[in-house]
Amino acid sequence: MSFNTVELNRQRQPLEHLDTVWLFGYGSLIFKVDFEYLESRPASIQNWERRFWQGSHDHRGTYEVPGRVVTLVECEGSHCKGIAYRVSTEVFDHLDVREKNGYLRFFTPMTFDDGSQRDGLVYVASEDNAAYLGPDKDEQMARQIAMASGPSGPNAEYLLKLADALRMLGDHDEHVFRLEKLLKSESR
Repeated sequence: MSFNTVELNRQRQPLEHLDTVWLFGYGSLIFKVDFEYLESRPASIQNWERRFWQGSHDHRGTYEVPGRVVTLVECEGSHCKGIAYRVSTEVFDHLDVREKNGYLRFFTPMTFDDGSQRDGLVYVASEDNAAYLGPDKDEQMARQIAMASGPSGPNAEYLLKLADALRMLGDHDEHVFRLEKLLKSESR
């Protein structure tokens, strides 16, 4: 799959027949909300884990020095906490471009903090996309994050803002917090 998934998302998931959609944010969509929404609520999805395994050539890195941003990987029995936004379908004109670097969107069940459930749209970058970096040793991933920067700013800023946002949600994501600790010790 190519780096740019805008048209693929629009073909795979037409949304014109809907007025509003719930969108699940688990990475930068938690701390960088540059789109209009009608409602937001903490939520989680089951059997998925957040991982810094996706390359960022267009936001937090370059083609020469790609950054690392989060995607979701399937993991039976786990859960991923984030924010659900109820949005108009027009928002996806912007979001499909923002999330174009290998992310495909699909619907998945979400559980709100009050226990109620809805289907929500989520962007996931799987291992078959051109920007996928996959797992590496935590120290190596933290070093790569510390060195990368792109049009949206330093990759380290992305990691630190995500860690802070997860704390505000009351979530303890071992993977994110371990990388944050390594990043902070790397910059000393």
